[in-house]
Amino acid sequence: MPNDTPLLERAYHFEKTTPDRVYMTQPTGGGAVTTYTWKQTLDEARRMAAHLTSLDLPPKSNIAILSKNCAHFILSDLAIWMAGHVSVALYPTLAADTVKYILEHSEAKLLFLGKLDTWDDMKPGVSDSLKVIAYPLAPPTDYDKWDDIVKKTDPVEGEPMPEPGDLAIIVYTSGSTGQPKGVMHSFANIAEAAHGATEALGSDTNDRMLSYLPLAHVFERYVVESGSLYTGFEVFFAEALDTFVSDLQRARPTLFVSVPRLWLKFQLGVFQKMPKSRLDFLLKVPIISGKVKKKILGGLGLDSVRIAGSGSAPIPAALIDWYRSLGLELLEGYGMSEDFGYSHFSMPGRSRSGYVGEPLPGVEVKISPEGEVLIRSPGNMLGYYK
Repeated sequence: MPNDTPLLERAYHFEKTTPDRVYMTQPTGGGAVTTYTWKQTLDEARRMAAHLTSLDLPPKSNIAILSKNCAHFILSDLAIWMAGHVSVALYPTLAADTVKYILEHSEAKLLFLGKLDTWDDMKPGVSDSLKVIAYPLAPPTDYDKWDDIVKKTDPVEGEPMPEPGDLAIIVYTSGSTGQPKGVMHSFANIAEAAHGATEALGSDTNDRMLSYLPLAHVFERYVVESGSLYTGFEVFFAEALDTFVSDLQRARPTLFVSVPRLWLKFQLGVFQKMPKSRLDFLLKVPIISGKVKKKILGGLGLDSVRIAGSGSAPIPAALIDWYRSLGLELLEGYGMSEDFGYSHFSMPGRSRSGYVGEPLPGVEVKISPEGEVLIRSPGNMLGYYK
């Protein structure tokens, strides 16, 4: 299969070859979860794709998603792609004026509304004329409900497939340099990035990840969504901030990527239970150090992690060294919205503190005469929307 084959083809592959294998696990409150096998995933996506097709939207319409991470976010992407449209995700923490700007700038024809903490504040940014479909975990509204639609809609048949060069997603930047910019990525971009990461990290169907960094951000879209669709590994979702550790313990991820702030929070949580001086002493005692390391990582839900990464900002060398003292080789990476996050990563056994790593497969990098870092990546964007 060519490296740029749209991820939809991979999803169809798992639908046929491992239909009963669990793909996604979604917390639904109070410790309860709903699981989605590959068969169930594609069935729901096919039904929603049929509904989108029935709306007679213009070909390749932009369809927006406003939600925290959840299974229906990925279901929506699959449905949007099957129906021949483009996915536009919005951060679930935006102010109403930014929501309004992105929906208008992208000319979104429909909005999927999901898990949100501040919907009342964001709602003024959504035009009354925009059609909205609400996920099961969305705030109470009068909008059409996802579950009602899929129950009454027959699924799309066959294997609808976009061209590799077609536009797949528009990722709006955070707006730190002015109004958010719509970064355009094709199906080939995201597929080649998923292929390269799989090749570099050796991920496969036996891996597990917890999805909690915003799927509206290019990094989570690349590592979790694209990675899981490419390799077929299982994705778990976090329920809320105060259940994060229990969500981690449920998932027992083998691949785990976070940001420096959270790695620090984990460390401080350990120190609250055991003073740093005592922990440092115990880690130097050969007879018990192994048990202490195992207990700490197990308590965090990280005892099964084989690749741990950090990105988005520099992480203190001392923090990296501390995790490595526990037997967790914390690796750093670097990427941008404009290259789908597919740029540099520290390889296991070939890393050092403060080093964002080597170019991933297919990536070329050099320094310009002006001192700028120049990157040519298979994930390089098509351009900025408009």
